[in-house]
Amino acid sequence: MVLTLHSKMSLSLNSALTAWIIPLTYAAGALIVGFTVPRLADNVLPGFVSTISISAAIGIYSAVASGMIALTGIVFSLTFVMVQFSATAYSPRLVLWIARDPIMSHALGVFTATFLYAIAALAWVDRSGSGRVPLAGTVFVTVLLVVSVLMFIILIDRVGMLQVSRMLTFTADQGRETIEDLYPPLDTPARQNSSGVPRSPCFQTLLHRGRPSIIQRVDIPVFVELARRHTCTIELVGSVGDAALEATPLIRVLGPGTPIPADSLRSAIKFGGERTFEQDPKYAIRLLVDIAIKALSPAINDPTTAVQTLDQIEDLLIRLGRRRLEIGSFYDTGGNLRLLMKFPSWDDFLRLALDEIRFYGAGSIQVMRRMKAVVNELMAVLPDERYPSLRQWQERLQSTIERSFTDRLDQLDASHEDRQGLGIPQPRNQ
Repeated sequence: MVLTLHSKMSLSLNSALTAWIIPLTYAAGALIVGFTVPRLADNVLPGFVSTISISAAIGIYSAVASGMIALTGIVFSLTFVMVQFSATAYSPRLVLWIARDPIMSHALGVFTATFLYAIAALAWVDRSGSGRVPLAGTVFVTVLLVVSVLMFIILIDRVGMLQVSRMLTFTADQGRETIEDLYPPLDTPARQNSSGVPRSPCFQTLLHRGRPSIIQRVDIPVFVELARRHTCTIELVGSVGDAALEATPLIRVLGPGTPIPADSLRSAIKFGGERTFEQDPKYAIRLLVDIAIKALSPAINDPTTAVQTLDQIEDLLIRLGRRRLEIGSFYDTGGNLRLLMKFPSWDDFLRLALDEIRFYGAGSIQVMRRMKAVVNELMAVLPDERYPSLRQWQERLQSTIERSFTDRLDQLDASHEDRQGLGIPQPRNQ
């Protein structure tokens, strides 16, 4: 029995609506307040008027409105230009996380609200020849100006995230959070990896239909409960971060048991237009590796950035090495197997973290020395069960050095272990 999965709406349209709903809310609020508060204040507290002259109020409100709209255009033009240029230095997938920061939407909303409220307040100055300037208008304009200044400061600080050190820390922090949430400590009893669990015959398959999408998240408790109620085992064919393409299998239901409604299966998987950090520890490492290999490209030629990236990668590998990575099989309270998922192994993480940097940085003494330090320090702090893979990487790095440097002195220089790349090397006997 084959079930089909249909996408209900465009993913890009959802992202655009989410990004613009915040400033639109600010704009609507400013207009509502601008046309209702002065009227209420005039009816309830008619004696409360501003001591500012009519001509001064008109000048102030006009200056606030014209200056704010000009500031909005300049600030956001420069911001998105910086984001665009940063996309060439980092991964464009990473810069999107900064460009879509809610602070950007809130800042645009505050600036727009200040502009619109100043226009609305201007309509109440000397209304019907009253010769008065409502106090509420001057108070709200002053408050919005102060808030606009604060948002401007916060926005400038957020744009500072595009500095290389802060960008690397931000990316690694997402990975650290995912590792803490997803993997249990190493002293937790090991479970059999999903690849080694025997399978029962498959009697139901869920295929993807519609636009290509990325598996962003899987609701594990929901899948376990569904499988328990239908007395079966659910196998997720893809893994979090995989692309779901037309007619590709997403889920297989293994017997014995009864078929599960398609809507129930569909609701337990979250799809999106791109990978996210949630349930995907590989993504943070992937982005860090992208930054490193872009820095090692001939057009940029910045091995020091690659070394800084390896600092964060090493920290993530240490945390992964101290966690139980075999988490692909999930059981119900009765001890029955209910869900099988694919998760990367320790070898997969090492290959992702080191292989491409080794390949593109093979000609850099600085990068090779830092990579030697990464592997040797991992062996010094991680449990013995991680050693076999790390020893293979020791040999692979040394083979890369011998192949890349024909000069014997260069080979000796690149073979040193150095946390700074070209800083203070460790003695060769350590």
